[in-house]
This record gives sequence, structure tokens and C-alpha cells, in this order.
Amino acid sequence: MIGDYGTGGADQLKVSQAMQKFVTESGVKPAGLWMLGDNFYSVDKAGFTTESTRWTKEIEEMYPASVFPGPMWAALGNHDYHDNPGGEKVQMAYAQKPSVRWKMPTKWYRFDLGPQDKPLVTFICLDSNLPAVSGAPDKKTKKSRGSLTAAEEKEQLAWLKAELAKPRAPFTIAVAHHPLYSNGDHGDTKALIAQWEPIFQEHKVHAYVCGHDHDLQHLEMKGLFTTHLLSGGGGAKTRKLEGKQEVPFGKDVHGFTHLQITADTLTFTHHSADGAALHTVTKKQDGSFQVG
Repeated sequence: MIGDYGTGGADQLKVSQAMQKFVTESGVKPAGLWMLGDNFYSVDKAGFTTESTRWTKEIEEMYPASVFPGPMWAALGNHDYHDNPGGEKVQMAYAQKPSVRWKMPTKWYRFDLGPQDKPLVTFICLDSNLPAVSGAPDKKTKKSRGSLTAAEEKEQLAWLKAELAKPRAPFTIAVAHHPLYSNGDHGDTKALIAQWEPIFQEHKVHAYVCGHDHDLQHLEMKGLFTTHLLSGGGGAKTRKLEGKQEVPFGKDVHGFTHLQITADTLTFTHHSADGAALHTVTKKQDGSFQVG
């Protein structure tokens, strides 16, 4: 799992190389990659399309299929909307090309992972770019910025409630770009807490994984069932953690997160770009967790 990585720069490459080294040396056979948003930063001067060379250089070659043969499930970040207008549509269109690993069937989607007759985990991918989160006009240009429309926000919320009411695997993980809670420089996202947290608690969502703040975090909020993991160290410049909430872990470093799924546990491990395992949390079906 990586977020906030799409720069094409040296730090993105360093994290990619650390991921490849981890897979190779540990003997892990990854079921897939989670791309947690801000998949592409900055304006593509040649025009951002499904034929852009950035897809080859920054995605296909950066995370080679020889090491990561599985799907690359992707969520949309604010830079995916803002830096290249219409970029979110390009990313969904790229997923429709034959033989690509990139998976983004729609802005929000669900899939189950594990044996077909007895899946281990239900993944719920959401678009956190609500109008209240990402839709404010640009402070410099005063121009409006891309986000979900009000109608899309309403549609996604109804879909989320409906999907969580359906039968699910023993574990449920929600994934999006913006954090609900964060000690990073952006802090908590109040609109998401108000809209999603009650639903996550009602339906016992085991974990919420996101990026946006350029660091690695593990947060447990008092009285809440859901574990919050933030993995925003994929390549963009890191930023110091400024929040004061007491949490199990937070560090402003580049890195990635490895998730191991078994029938009984979800084990998340934050790794730095130099390969060190920084922090591990294991989550059980009953909502309990153990650090280390």
C-alpha cells in the first residue's frame, strides 16, 4: 500500500525499490497493490491521456509486473482531480485498456479478496473528494477545483450504506485518499468524520486506510471499532506531524505499508524507504488490536 507517490522523482523510485526488495527477500507473493491516491502530481505538459508516457514510466515500470503481478487497485486523491483537469476520468479510462493491472472501474467500488467460495476480506474503495473536502476554489487562481459533485456525493453515500448492509467477508477494509483522523499537517477531515464514521462503526469496518498526509501513521480513536492507517510516504516530500493526538505510531518518512491477511487477522506493517520495519499492528475480527 502506498499513497502520495506520483511524482516520478527520486523518492518515488526509492520507495518502489524498497517495496521490490521487500517482496524479493521475504518471499512474499503479493496479491496486489493498493494505490491510495495522488497517483499523479503536477501538470502533464504533453497532455494527460491514457497514452501519456507517465503511465509507462511512473506506473508500469516503477512497479514492475515481474515483482507485482497482481492488480493495482487505485483510489482518487485531490491532485488526481486538480493537477490535470479531468485526470480522474483518464485514470478510469486507463483501467479499461486490455491487459493493464490498473483497477479503477468507477470512482467508488467494492471487491472481495480470497477464495471465491470463502473470501477473507471485503474492500470498499471510496472517493474522499467530497465538495466540502476538495471542491473549494484555488486560493491563488480563484478558479473552481474538481471534486465529486453534490449528486455524486449523495450517490456514493447511498451506495456505501447499501454495500455494508450486504453479506461481507469476515474482515472489511475501507480505502480512500483523505484521512478521517490524522496527526499530520492536514489534520482531521471533519466532513468525512461526520459522514463516514457513524457508518463504519455501525457496520464494524475493521480498518480505514488512506494517504493525503505525507507520512506513516497508525491511529486508534477512543471507543471506536475501526483502526485507522495512513500511508502517505510513497514519494512526495514528507511533512512533519503537527497533531497532538496520542496515537500508537506516526513518523514523517517515506515508505510503504504491507498488509498480510489471514482467516483470523489483518497485520499492517509500516516500512521505511530504507527497508526497516517501523511499526506493526494486528487487527482481529472482534475489533481488538495488538501492536508489535
